[in-house]
Amino acid sequence: MEEKVNPTRSELLYRRQQISLAQQGLELLKKKRDALLREFLPIIDETMKLSLRLERATVDAQQALALAKAVEGKFVLRSVGFATKGEVLVDIFGTHVMGVPIPVIRKSSAPVKTELTRGYSITGVSSRVDQTASKFEEIIDLMIQSADIETRLRRLGEELQRTNRRVNALENTVIPQLHEQVKFIFSALDERAREDHFRLKKVKSKILARKRS
Repeated sequence: MEEKVNPTRSELLYRRQQISLAQQGLELLKKKRDALLREFLPIIDETMKLSLRLERATVDAQQALALAKAVEGKFVLRSVGFATKGEVLVDIFGTHVMGVPIPVIRKSSAPVKTELTRGYSITGVSSRVDQTASKFEEIIDLMIQSADIETRLRRLGEELQRTNRRVNALENTVIPQLHEQVKFIFSALDERAREDHFRLKKVKSKILARKRS
């Protein structure tokens, strides 16, 4: 439904003020969009690099596990797995990037695990098991980093989409409509002025005619 526009001078002034405010808002939103884009694009590259690192680490860990299983035997590895302390603690807190609230996910600053702190007896297994454990712990670290950066990427992407929709709405709908409304009001006032001028001329002619008679 189109908005009803009263063709008055006060309405004309009001619509022109709306155009000015809309254009100011458009410029601010464009600056915000550009700033978000500058922040967003490097994170995409960082996400892709981290994804490749995680993929390579997973392949390395699987190969190390297969080799350890072949040398140590699956029963030894299962026993080590049950004995291992598998707790992973993370810290989650909030921050803002370009005004966008984003949760930050970090691995808790716990001491680095070694063969002495993993929970299994170091005398019953070879260093191959320790190397395998280290590779899987690296995967966990990379997964935590991935969760953090992907959350940041998603939140910035959502805000970028919202900002872009608002820019498009102002640029392609709101401001053009306001210009059309101003054009309509100006045309109606101009037509009314011509009618008033014509009416005054007729009145003046009648008065002159009466004076002559």
